[in-house]
Amino acid sequence: MAGYIFVFLAPIFLFVFNSLTHKLCDKKNLSSKQQDSVYRTINVSITILLISSYISNVL
Repeated sequence: MAGYIFVFLAPIFLFVFNSLTHKLCDKKNLSSKQQDSVYRTINVSITILLISSYISNVL
C-alpha cells in the first residue's frame, strides 16, 4: 500500500518543487544556463531523496 502512495505522490512533489524553482529563478533573474543548472540540481536531489525514502520504507 505504501508503494502506491509513493508512486502517486512522487510526481506531485516534483511538480511542486519545480514550481518553486521557477519562482526562484524568476525572482533572481537567472540566465537560461544558470536556470538549467538549478533545475537539474534540484530535480536530481529530489529524485534521490524520493528513491531512498521509497527503498527504506517500502522494500
